Amino acid sequence: MKQEDINRCQIQEWYPKFKSVSVRTIIHELPESFVEYLQDDSGPFLLPLSVSNEDALPNRINNPIGEEDYQVAEGSEDEAEEPPSPPSFPELELSIKESIKTLGGAVFPKLNWSSPKDSAWISTSGTLRCSSFSEIALLLRSSDSLVHDLCHAYDSCSDKTLSRPPKFFLALRRWYSSLLPAMEFRCFVWGRRLVSISQREVTTFYPELVEMKTGVQKLLKKFFIDIVKEKFESENYTFDVYVTKDERVKILDFNPWGAFTLPLLFTWEELEQKDGEGGDGLVFRIVESQCGIRPGLKTAVPQDYLDIGPGSGWDRFLKKADEELRMQKMPSGGDSSNL
Repeated sequence: MKQEDINRCQIQEWYPKFKSVSVRTIIHELPESFVEYLQDDSGPFLLPLSVSNEDALPNRINNPIGEEDYQVAEGSEDEAEEPPSPPSFPELELSIKESIKTLGGAVFPKLNWSSPKDSAWISTSGTLRCSSFSEIALLLRSSDSLVHDLCHAYDSCSDKTLSRPPKFFLALRRWYSSLLPAMEFRCFVWGRRLVSISQREVTTFYPELVEMKTGVQKLLKKFFIDIVKEKFESENYTFDVYVTKDERVKILDFNPWGAFTLPLLFTWEELEQKDGEGGDGLVFRIVESQCGIRPGLKTAVPQDYLDIGPGSGWDRFLKKADEELRMQKMPSGGDSSNL
């Protein structure tokens, strides 16, 4: 993999080409001061001060009830120390507020490549839905998965000369509360040919997908040939899509081949064999039953799980998940001879 393949998967690079078949998005170039704020873990956790009093979240974080917590007793060694001042990014905040309003009042944030999925738990809704600048800052600042974008995006490149991109961008994508996880798919392109498709949410069995499988496969193959193949220049890559109720395909993201991208219901070795199981060489896998789910497998994982080689955190995780699945299938007496 080369740096140019990684760069093509940045949302600010691919979105203009596929705007008509993607989720409405507004992209902001981030000032370096905000990037440094996201990377800084040397001090206490502080959210940026809001430029207005409309947003109460920063006040709850930065100014807790009970000012006596900040008072220092006379004679203390810390007497001269003052609590650090929260940062402020007024120009960025105002432009982001305007974008949120334009996009209907709620957005889904992501940086050049990644979204802060691992920090969704910290939001009041338990999702990545944001309606204010402070909510976006909270998710970004709390995310470990964004360390990839900030520091490790080019680690798997054979021609690595950069440790990070020269500029970072914040993409605000319109939030849709009605999207169905069952209709998200990851498409794998090898040698500029669509070789495989996987259900993207592999921790759940969706019975309706079994009946829809053939139709969805034809739809995605046609979409790749008509829309994606000639516009995306890399030889090997993946792209994520959503299929709407009226059978329109929306591109959600592009990802590099291998590296930090998960193969989901495949392995990278079998994907690179090029020869599919079907007549046209295209393999489409879904979770066919409750026994086929991958317990605990998520598309956002800690940084130390990104390596999928033998002995890695990800390798150990999958072995443990397989063992748990085997135990679930075992008869109540614990005898495995009947399996």
